[in-house]
Amino acid sequence: MDVVAACKAFVSVSGYGSFTAGAAAARIPQSVASRRIAALEKHFGARLLTRSSRSVALTPFGREVLPSARRLVELAEALEHDAEQARLRPFRLAVPLTSPARPLARLVADARRRDLTLDPHPAPPARRAELARTLEVRAALVAVPPDDGVWRVPLGLAGRDDPGAATAVYVETLRAGRADRGTRRRRIWIEGEDDVPHVRDRITRLGDAVGLQPAQVVVTSSLVTATAEVLASTDLLLCSPAQADDLGLQWRPIGELPLARGYDVTARSREDAQRIRALPLVAPCLGAS
Repeated sequence: MDVVAACKAFVSVSGYGSFTAGAAAARIPQSVASRRIAALEKHFGARLLTRSSRSVALTPFGREVLPSARRLVELAEALEHDAEQARLRPFRLAVPLTSPARPLARLVADARRRDLTLDPHPAPPARRAELARTLEVRAALVAVPPDDGVWRVPLGLAGRDDPGAATAVYVETLRAGRADRGTRRRRIWIEGEDDVPHVRDRITRLGDAVGLQPAQVVVTSSLVTATAEVLASTDLLLCSPAQADDLGLQWRPIGELPLARGYDVTARSREDAQRIRALPLVAPCLGAS
């Protein structure tokens, strides 16, 4: 027996003094109200109502039980309200600044169909980890070494369109020779999303190994600044294929080493992390396949 449903019928019918009116107020058929109250009486082993052809009245036992039944109904309604509010409360998710608007919108729409109201908060890598650590967001897409990540995004170097360019960029070709003295050296720009040790340090060490000058590897927090420098020169931007396509640049892998971003989820609870990992449209927001 559903005790809450039976108590709702009992409270409504006793309040209206009529099975017909009480059942209508409770939005159930009269026959259902009658069966539920009868089941409640059987459960308690005593009559709750006296019935006549025109009306019903509380028995002494019913008058004693009614306040508790009313409290149970009120608590059940409060629980349903709180559960609905919790379901609709935005799930704050820290995402990369590089996540394009269209894939993010699709992710939010898909999550709603799964009863999850996402509220994306774009932030750089260190800030995303901090937001998760301080519980300012329920979950964050954090940068991790690619072998440890749920999602992997290949990285390469992108520059202005060059139809005759090779299939890969070798960083050693950016090293200035004797004939290049006095000319501006080509630079590699590392934007904020890749300013993490497992990406930045690898490309910096590669530059040192092949003889680049320290000033030829530039770290900036602004993707706009880095892209503008690339568009205005022969410099190269470290980025994903999806970013290069969005920026109108030609992307090529790095010849000397495979490089990638890795992403995972950190969250308040394991359940929250699993819910985000299970969303198929997270990958396009990161530029992952």
